[in-house]
Amino acid sequence: MARLHLFDLDGTLIHRSTAPLEISRQLGLEAETMALERAISLGHIGPPEYATQVHALWTKLTEAHVAAAFEGAPWMSGIEDVWREIRRNGDYCAVVSLSPSFFVERLISWGAHAAHGSHFPAVPFTEPLDPAGVLSAAAKVQIADRLCTEFGVSRGDCVAYGDSLSDKDLFGVVPVSVAVNADRHLRGLATHSYVGRDLCAAYQLACRTR
Repeated sequence: MARLHLFDLDGTLIHRSTAPLEISRQLGLEAETMALERAISLGHIGPPEYATQVHALWTKLTEAHVAAAFEGAPWMSGIEDVWREIRRNGDYCAVVSLSPSFFVERLISWGAHAAHGSHFPAVPFTEPLDPAGVLSAAAKVQIADRLCTEFGVSRGDCVAYGDSLSDKDLFGVVPVSVAVNADRHLRGLATHSYVGRDLCAAYQLACRTR
């Protein structure tokens, strides 16, 4: 039976950073976004409030900024190698993230079968953000279920990779999970735990549990 590997983005594929932080760095708004990162990690705001506030910060955002943020992000090593191996094995890989879809979807070109993020207006922004399009931890499970249907697998065939509170719900419904450079929210929940910057090593942990 094929497996579906579900990867978080922020803090998981991007090492010790997030897509919004990398985008904001291109605009000179790193400090403002770091404050929002702290607020959401402490539970002072939720994903809709966070997304609304970063959207308000990015009034001058262009496609060039997004491209530069993507290219310059501190990615884990071996992402394309892992996804190539997953495809070679007849398995599937997808990215499910609370970050903006216009950033997340760029990972399709690296070999992901699917990439889902929070829905933001097209860049440059001329429309307001609809909070209803912002993903949550629960939404990650819903997307995973839709992907299972699309690829003809079940939750029992899924492997989740994540690092923080937004991955907790998904870790709770799949049989195999890998905590990658994870914070306190995932301690004790994951099947495996990896600390480092090599996605190949994290993937090999999941391969031990079949």
